[in-house]
Amino acid sequence: MTSPSSQINELRSVDRELLMAMRSGDAFGIGDLTEQLGVTATAIRQRIERLLESGLIEREKIVAGRGRPTFQYRLTVRGHRRAGANPAELAEAMWQEILAIPDPKIRQQLLSSVANRLGRQFATQVDQDQSFESRMIKLSEMLTDRQITTEISHAGDLPVLDICACPYPSLTDTSDERAMCRLEEEMISEALGRPVHLSSCRLDGDHCCQFAATGEPSESAN
Repeated sequence: MTSPSSQINELRSVDRELLMAMRSGDAFGIGDLTEQLGVTATAIRQRIERLLESGLIEREKIVAGRGRPTFQYRLTVRGHRRAGANPAELAEAMWQEILAIPDPKIRQQLLSSVANRLGRQFATQVDQDQSFESRMIKLSEMLTDRQITTEISHAGDLPVLDICACPYPSLTDTSDERAMCRLEEEMISEALGRPVHLSSCRLDGDHCCQFAATGEPSESAN
């Protein structure tokens, strides 16, 4: 079964066109959307069904008098986010401003806060009562859904999370500080509920960036 996040990543161009038409936040009927987009009612209904399934729009039944009820549609919070402008340029500008903060303590505190916030978002979908390997597999699946391709390998008895292509190449810091590497390390630790460290890094010429457990009991004790 395709996960909701996978469905969002695979959004068709015609479905995105419908989302863009609904960005005002108003409720729209089938007729409104048919007229606005210049396509048939059947085509609109097909797009709506896909977007309802993905959780990007919601439906409201309208009952007026003795006639048949009609339906109106509006974007959900998730739909508004998906229909908005691409935040990549904003994210890059904010990242560069963080790195430019002159006080290293303040800079590190801010980076840690960002990492922990991201990690907690993943942690809510990871069953912390499961084994460390099961948690890592779940995190790997979620990252892959977000176009961050990962694999699970093993170092002894413990699993290792491999990321073989930098997910944010334009934000990668090649200086000795390597802020993005540290952010990913803290984010993954928070998501898994267990400290990990960056044991191998592509910036050092290694094949993959590898995140391995550290400072904790062996898997058999977890």
